[in-house]
Amino acid sequence: MSEVAYTSRVRVEPVEGKTRRAYIPPDEEKVLFGVHSEVAAHYGVSPDQETPRPTTLDYLVAAAGG
Repeated sequence: MSEVAYTSRVRVEPVEGKTRRAYIPPDEEKVLFGVHSEVAAHYGVSPDQETPRPTTLDYLVAAAGG
């Protein structure tokens, strides 16, 4: 097996409800994740319960496409 080329050091903290705060290198930029639209409906979250936010799935799709 080859050597590990990179270890991501992302920190994720719960905020409230479905909202999470992630710190992403290299700048430790704060990113808020949550739920919206069909994902919120899947988890039984109505728009008046939480502010709609991008999901982790949205970021994964964007990263794979970019």
